[in-house]
Amino acid sequence: MSSPTSDDPFSRLTAHADSPSDGPADPPMAVEYRGTQGPLFRLGLKTALLTLITLGIYRFWAKTRVRKYFWSATAPGGDPMEYTGNGLEKLLGFLIAVAFLAVYLGLFQLLLMFAGLSLLSGSGSGQDTALQIIASQATLVAVVPFIFYAQYRARRYILSRTRWRGVRFGVEPAAWGYVWRATGHWILTILSLGLLLPRQTFLLEKYKIDRTWYGNARFVQHGRWQNLYPAMKHYFIAAAAMAIPGLLAASQGQPVWLVLSFFGALWFYYAVVYYSVASFRIMAGSKRLGNTVAFNATPRGSKVFWTYVLGGLLSSTCAGMVFSAFFIVAGNFLGSSDIFALEDFTEFGGIEQFGLTEAIGVFLAILGYIMMLTLYGVFALIFVRQPVLEHYVQETQILNPAALNDIQQRSRDEMVEAEGFADALDVGAAI
Repeated sequence: MSSPTSDDPFSRLTAHADSPSDGPADPPMAVEYRGTQGPLFRLGLKTALLTLITLGIYRFWAKTRVRKYFWSATAPGGDPMEYTGNGLEKLLGFLIAVAFLAVYLGLFQLLLMFAGLSLLSGSGSGQDTALQIIASQATLVAVVPFIFYAQYRARRYILSRTRWRGVRFGVEPAAWGYVWRATGHWILTILSLGLLLPRQTFLLEKYKIDRTWYGNARFVQHGRWQNLYPAMKHYFIAAAAMAIPGLLAASQGQPVWLVLSFFGALWFYYAVVYYSVASFRIMAGSKRLGNTVAFNATPRGSKVFWTYVLGGLLSSTCAGMVFSAFFIVAGNFLGSSDIFALEDFTEFGGIEQFGLTEAIGVFLAILGYIMMLTLYGVFALIFVRQPVLEHYVQETQILNPAALNDIQQRSRDEMVEAEGFADALDVGAAI
């Protein structure tokens, strides 16, 4: 006798993952990455040059075009994702955010000025000077809540402009709740000397994921924050590698032991990357979409670390070669074969004796420096950002994917200021 079936078309979404099934489990859905270096390099170079020519205005369209490329190159189950944002709404959002921050910081500075005139002015003693320094840095503290606000709003905007199989993603408007939680968690993490970092990572991720939707299906972050402590093992190794030589140097009076702390500092950099990758892997396995669709991610910390290191070195080398080529040409115009001699204008008889040829040489030297910085970003795009994204994508699987067919469309979220605060504060949530 066959078991009764549910009339609810979303039963597969709302069923628990561990519920019995009459048939075999769905095969996992692989996520493909189809991007290549050539097209991305041409896109990055074109958008970087347009950004340079327009004095930075085109960067909003540049980021949009690069993001469209990455989204379309990511294809869960063979179906590419789609990014529908545009540069104009990002530019308008940036202008709104800048206007707001200008007024906010202006009022804050007026309050500091009043406090400084009435409370911090005095005889110029050391205590008054220290208080004035603290007051001058208070502006940075005042901006911190807006950094968290910008991160949440940027993530909400990006997902609201992301579609897969024609179905939109979305995030609930809860930015200020994230601000207070992020501020509190950061304070606790600092006071605990980093021991509560897993708690901060998990609970902030859970706050964001539990308010994220794909169509009419909601994501949920399961698990416990204590599960992230294995991801911190390299932090503990790095801390020991820095602390033990310091203790030996202090107890034995031999400063040479401090040389070993350098290796601890290098290990700390690896620990940062490893924790980011490992915590992503652990929490991805505990995410659910409608309690049935699950995820399996197996990115490797060592792979990401060496991509950052070797890709960064390769990007710097390529950009440095461009810089050197410009300086060699500039040196020929200035009558010197030594590019380092360009630092000393007196070798050429003084700047007042420069003619058209020398002016061209100086222009090429400055242009070479600008092109070095510009092309470094392009090389980093193909040697660092794309390989890291490709590794994450190809190491991710979607479990029980058949339930995705029951998800229906959601309404489009209107984001007036788009990523304006993230662009104004130079922070973000994604590419």
